[in-house]
Amino acid sequence: MSIQDVYDAVVEFDIDKVVTLVNAEVASGTDVSDLLSNGLIGAMDEVGQRYSEGEFFVPEMLMAAKAMKAGLEVLKPLLSQGASEKKGTIIIGTVKGDLHDIGKNLVSMMMEGAGFEVYDLGVDVDTEKFLTTAKEKNADIICMSALLTTTMPFMEVTVNAIREQGLSFKTMVGGAPVSEDFAKKIGADGWSTDGPGAVETARRLTAK
Repeated sequence: MSIQDVYDAVVEFDIDKVVTLVNAEVASGTDVSDLLSNGLIGAMDEVGQRYSEGEFFVPEMLMAAKAMKAGLEVLKPLLSQGASEKKGTIIIGTVKGDLHDIGKNLVSMMMEGAGFEVYDLGVDVDTEKFLTTAKEKNADIICMSALLTTTMPFMEVTVNAIREQGLSFKTMVGGAPVSEDFAKKIGADGWSTDGPGAVETARRLTAK
């Protein structure tokens, strides 16, 4: 039994095994930060790599992310005691008028797996909700998702509101119809087409 076993169980999408192994590692005194970084996060980095190489697809990423999240739930009470340093705080949601959440859920889980503190607002989220929550949680990044071209303008509304109010939140946008050109046009700080790319962008935006 080792951290490598936890890593392997995540990559193999074995939720029950991940939970059993993480509990066993915690009970045996394994360092929680080490377990998170080298077990759960390390595994999701490999999953992202396999996705980028065409070996894994969205269903596999979702299954691995669910396995990772199950392990993370075991560690959360211990992490909240300050055993691990958060990478940053992220507010994520699907924009107003859009009820699609599969891609958003995947990004949310992968961000959490990468060590970010994530507050998922769900779907049909308006600008006020994004900003109010970001202020309450002292967020670093607001991530907005859209699957419909008709809801993409709400991303610009939120980006503009941040600018007009002189707030310092970084913004990321994503979803099937979202392009780099669109992100630049509306003044977003980052964009991505998938979960692994979103994690890399968030890491870049929060790099000290």
